[in-house]
Amino acid sequence: MPKPAQLQKAQLVEMAPDLTNTADGAEPVNVQFNPETLRVTYANQVATSENKNAQTGTVALQHVGQGSTKLAVQLWFDINHPAIGDAKPNDVRDLTSQVTYFITPKGDNKTPKTYLIPAVRFHWGAFSFVGVMESLEESLEVFSSDGRPTRASVTFGLTQQSIIAFEPASKSRLPATGGPSGRKPAGTAPMTPAPAGSSVQSLADRAGPDGTRWQDIASANGVENPRFLAPGELLNLNAHL
Repeated sequence: MPKPAQLQKAQLVEMAPDLTNTADGAEPVNVQFNPETLRVTYANQVATSENKNAQTGTVALQHVGQGSTKLAVQLWFDINHPAIGDAKPNDVRDLTSQVTYFITPKGDNKTPKTYLIPAVRFHWGAFSFVGVMESLEESLEVFSSDGRPTRASVTFGLTQQSIIAFEPASKSRLPATGGPSGRKPAGTAPMTPAPAGSSVQSLADRAGPDGTRWQDIASANGVENPRFLAPGELLNLNAHL
């Protein structure tokens, strides 16, 4: 049986204003759950031609700017996930604040005072994107009995003022949602939400006669405690194939 590859976690890293070097003292922020999809959008700035002598019926378009490239990502956070360890927060916003930091303007000591949005690199396996966080939406999903949010999704958009087509390195591929190299890329594998009180073994048994491979499923999905799954936690039950 091949040994499952170690699950790579996506990271957010603060960059210097030149967008090429890591900011002084910046520590990478590992996401709690890898995203299912990455959406890259390319846009050019165009304007209609002002040539009034044109006899054709087609309006000419002119490129008037460098264009832009945008990356959209959705991340999930859950304080009940066992991977958090002993330092369990009471509010999921203690976790999401590591992401909202990148959309918060930072002031300097100059006069007049100016504010800059931190540049950030989103890095995951063979995929890397550097830009500025243009938008962020935080959705608080599950609340405790005393009104504290325990689960949240954060959707953010990064933008860079240039067209930067992604070119993977030779023989490299985008990382899978989990498991050994060669499995389906992120966003193509069906994910199964875990019911309350379920375990990896119980879900594997329901998935079919191959339930004895629950250890491989747990390892491929990066589950540290197969006996306990947070309600709604997403697993790829075919990750061992």
